[in-house]
Amino acid sequence: MLNSTKVLFITTSHDKLGDTSGKTGIWLEELAAPYYIFKDAGAQLTVASPNGGLIPMDPKSQSIMVVTRNTRRFLKDEEAMNFLSNSIPLAEIKSDDFDVVFITGGHGSMWDLSNNNVLKQLLEAFNHQHKPIASVCHGVVGLLTLQDERGELLVKGKQLTCFSNSEEESAGLTKVVPFLLESEFRSAGVSYSKGPDYVSHVMTDGNLITGQNAASSEEVAKKIVAVVQLSKPTRLHNTTY
Repeated sequence: MLNSTKVLFITTSHDKLGDTSGKTGIWLEELAAPYYIFKDAGAQLTVASPNGGLIPMDPKSQSIMVVTRNTRRFLKDEEAMNFLSNSIPLAEIKSDDFDVVFITGGHGSMWDLSNNNVLKQLLEAFNHQHKPIASVCHGVVGLLTLQDERGELLVKGKQLTCFSNSEEESAGLTKVVPFLLESEFRSAGVSYSKGPDYVSHVMTDGNLITGQNAASSEEVAKKIVAVVQLSKPTRLHNTTY
């Protein structure tokens, strides 16, 4: 159980798909799956986004073609939908107040979680305190510019995954996104790995837990639960990895 564990979700606030007329935002499964795993385990949940307030949902993530038991449950859950409507602005968040951070994806992340200095400082503080930093799909972009205590790129040499180039090509958005996430991580010296398109693939390296795509969200959340349970009764932020 995660009683007294404080989990921070970080999501995008961006709802416009590049220069197209398409809408984007979070991919709902990437919030819904961990939301219920953490909530059912007794954790205290908070959600933050760059702008605060209502979090946009990618309409495709609610379509009948991709709906999951988690998204169905979430969309019918008044408390969950209220959670999604009242995010806290990132600038008001302090790492000291949380034990775990989970960065959700969705294409919106590529615009407002990339090169976001407020997010960068927050995640660097989480890392300095040796707290678990989890991210899935496009949300992994939040790790790209992080630096360690020596000023080196945190992700260099790390075993990570994220939404792959082949998945972006399958989505037909390689010319719409600002850059290809897999390519950027490879250029940053990441030991990148991927599984088959749209199949769960999760990598853990120290306190970094990354999932390749929406299908990975549940497995990433379960790994966090295992880490937290193993670290008790010591407070999580005092745990050394």
